Amino acid sequence: MDTITGINSAVSNFVWGAPAMVCILGIGLYLSFRTRFIQIRKFGLALKMTIGKIFAKSGDKKEGAITPFQALCTALAATVGTGNIAGVAGAISIGGPGAVFWMWISALLGMCTKFSEVTLAVHYREIDETGTYVGGPMYYIKNGLGKKWKWLGSLFAVFGVLAVFGTGNATQVNTITTSIDEAIRSLSSVSDGGISMINLALGIIIAIIVACVLIGGVQRIGAVTEKLVPFMAVLYIALGLGVIIINFKAVPGAFGQIFAGAFNPRSVTGGIVGSMFMALRKGVARGIFSNEAGLGTGSMAHASADVNHPVKQGFFGIFEVFVDTIVICTMTALIILCGRTVIPYGDTAGAELTIQGFVNTYGEWVTIITALAMCFFAFSTILGWGLYGTRCAGFLFGSRAEKPFLIIYALVAILGATMNLGVIWEMAETFNGLMAIPNLIGVFLLSGTVVKLVKNYFSGEEYIPWHEQDLKKHS
Repeated sequence: MDTITGINSAVSNFVWGAPAMVCILGIGLYLSFRTRFIQIRKFGLALKMTIGKIFAKSGDKKEGAITPFQALCTALAATVGTGNIAGVAGAISIGGPGAVFWMWISALLGMCTKFSEVTLAVHYREIDETGTYVGGPMYYIKNGLGKKWKWLGSLFAVFGVLAVFGTGNATQVNTITTSIDEAIRSLSSVSDGGISMINLALGIIIAIIVACVLIGGVQRIGAVTEKLVPFMAVLYIALGLGVIIINFKAVPGAFGQIFAGAFNPRSVTGGIVGSMFMALRKGVARGIFSNEAGLGTGSMAHASADVNHPVKQGFFGIFEVFVDTIVICTMTALIILCGRTVIPYGDTAGAELTIQGFVNTYGEWVTIITALAMCFFAFSTILGWGLYGTRCAGFLFGSRAEKPFLIIYALVAILGATMNLGVIWEMAETFNGLMAIPNLIGVFLLSGTVVKLVKNYFSGEEYIPWHEQDLKKHS
């Protein structure tokens, strides 16, 4: 076990280290220049096309597809999770408040990266044996770069299957049980044996619910997430706004800490965090881990959208990163910095910092609400990553492997509720980062296609899917 942990630590430090951060930011900047910063230039259009779709009728879609808004909610279900609560807290404690600034910068570039991933996923998607749209990095690598590159897509799918059990399931279920355990202990005295039985029961219940939703396919996942995601986001934002309004006098100081700490962490943290690079690294790493721009995962949900041009769905990718990082992660940072929370700079911290900001403002009773919010965040992540794992398994082994995979995936929830997951979390985070390598190679090599699709959309020319282009040429 020590050997496995050591190897995993070395790989993880490389994957989430300086070279990878430079690569992810560099490709985001490269794509931004090639599209003439479409995430800024057309941000107003992105808001109009995404928010306006909230009221689209779910029945107005093709069979085997979901509405563009359902696709967005499914992707947000996976990205808007415990990382927005615990991840931001960890970035601030290790990198100082300045890490939030670099999180914003990574999100600004990540909007274009996610736009490119989603656009390519819709353009190069396929219809599987069940009549369902499937797409994502493995498909745009295979179909866009040619079959000789299929091995790179398969590599992404392998890393994806290995990551979903930890990142998307076991650790999320563990978050749910931990939150409920804390709420129970704050209300009554329960023995450790009683807590263990409660956790086992919770694991079984979650496994059954997850199986029922996921086996229903992407349409059922979309139907659940389009109701769950807006509710949980509004609940969290409403509570967060309350903290900010009650502590409004501390808001200017909080932003001051963020901007000062971005370039001189020592001035804010009292010298404990003295490296600007540490603030940058933690901000970028946590930002990417939260919004998944560069990992390619969200594009698998967007590929199922019933949309007549890939660029239309690409705008949902821009909006997704904006909501996840600029809105929700900033909200978390302000809850911590304005909520009179004592930050243990230099030490690892998590959701307890965010919860403490709520408690300092509202009182102990709010732990019940925060436990409920954590449950929604974690459960939505389980559903989103369940879809990603299904797509990866289907690419590797065919659609027949999808239901057996989902059954195993659902059962992992029981392990997540009852086991210590330290090593599993560390390995899942490593595989999560490894997915970025084949994805970024594919997006970089296909950047020219993204540019052509953008020009095609705004010129009003007829859009031709990739599999029909050869037929069109011959005709």
